[in-house]
Amino acid sequence: MAKGINQCLFAGGVFIMIAFISCKKDKTPTHNNNSPININSFIPAQGGGGTEVLINGSNFSTDTSQIAVTLNGVKLKIIGANTTQMMVVIPKKAGTGPIMVTIGKGTATSTTSFTYQYTRTVTTLAGSGKAGFANGQGTDAMFDFSGQGWYRSCGVAVDDNLNVYVADPGNHCIRKIDTGGNVTTLAGNPGVSGYSDGKGTAATFSLPYDVAVDAQGNVYSADPGNWDIRKISPDGMATTWAWGNQSPWSVAVDKTTGYVYYSSCSSPGSIYQVSAQWTAKEVVSGLNYPAGIKFDKTGNLYVSMNGDHVIKKYTAGTWQGSIIAGQQGSAGYVNGGPAVSKFSLPWGIAVDNNSNIYVAGNGTVYGDTGHPDQSIRFIQAGTFEVSTFAGSSTAGYTDAIGGFALFSAPTGVAVDKNGTVYVLDKNNNRIRKIVSE
Repeated sequence: MAKGINQCLFAGGVFIMIAFISCKKDKTPTHNNNSPININSFIPAQGGGGTEVLINGSNFSTDTSQIAVTLNGVKLKIIGANTTQMMVVIPKKAGTGPIMVTIGKGTATSTTSFTYQYTRTVTTLAGSGKAGFANGQGTDAMFDFSGQGWYRSCGVAVDDNLNVYVADPGNHCIRKIDTGGNVTTLAGNPGVSGYSDGKGTAATFSLPYDVAVDAQGNVYSADPGNWDIRKISPDGMATTWAWGNQSPWSVAVDKTTGYVYYSSCSSPGSIYQVSAQWTAKEVVSGLNYPAGIKFDKTGNLYVSMNGDHVIKKYTAGTWQGSIIAGQQGSAGYVNGGPAVSKFSLPWGIAVDNNSNIYVAGNGTVYGDTGHPDQSIRFIQAGTFEVSTFAGSSTAGYTDAIGGFALFSAPTGVAVDKNGTVYVLDKNNNRIRKIVSE
């Protein structure tokens, strides 16, 4: 005697009746280990975490304990299955990609990708909105990213303990935001411009523009006012690590080697490697205003090329350069694949643990509110497809979801180990936070 389970799903305006039937009769279809598995289609084609997806195909199995369904290596929950259909649930943060079904030794992969739709919520982590100096909790704190108009800091970084570090050029110091949103001064004497090593406020900086963090929690700063790279220990001890061969604007750490790198935002500009204290050497030269620099987990270097309106990749070990997004010499604000995407004076850059790239779009000298890109752009690893992560072409200040959020001259971006993104929002004198899902 057969037992039937009927489920009714509304998807894309069509009611679909799915019958998952098990039967003791010998003629009940079963999975054949010697035949291939096929995926013919799935619906819906897009959605977020919790979306139920119906997969149509052949040679599936009624025994769900023998089936594994994955998306980007993430396992999907199976609600039910027969030999031609199965219903699965997309987990949070699964990402975009083809769906894979494995039964025993057989595997099938969909020819089309499921498009994952994130909910990206933008909030204010710290900063009152006014240029000034104050330590404190969240919006009680004050930064000065815009007091002189021409500050072009891209300095925001995060360590493995989720502490955020900020280069504050108007206050001539390096700030720290802990996991509770408390803002303190890590190093530098607020309001005092100068050059001296020392601990905490005994150290002085001129124009700290960028920061990076190594695996031990040391912070490195690039200071074009002093032409130096400074190493700052977790307790705030600042030590000169290298003198710039050119004025250093950006700094990064390759965690595969522990080496520190800095760039000079000039034309021609260069990128220098500091393998140990006082040992800087040029590794890439002849660049047109290289702005933000960051490494992925395998040691590839990514550069936002402000003067060329492109994002470039330099392969680990060879320093072979190639454009991965944007059109050389052609400014614009266009999303899409490598052949069509456009940037306009990109500035800060970040790379997450999956080698996805984030770009702060407004690298104008005075943080122009009429600039076409007031957003954080996202470059998908592998395909280099460009999309808008949060923000839009409109300058302003609004905490909201995705494209409804407003930034005004976002110049710096960082991403932590959990995928949370942090933005240095220049004209708003705030550090913003973007949480996906």
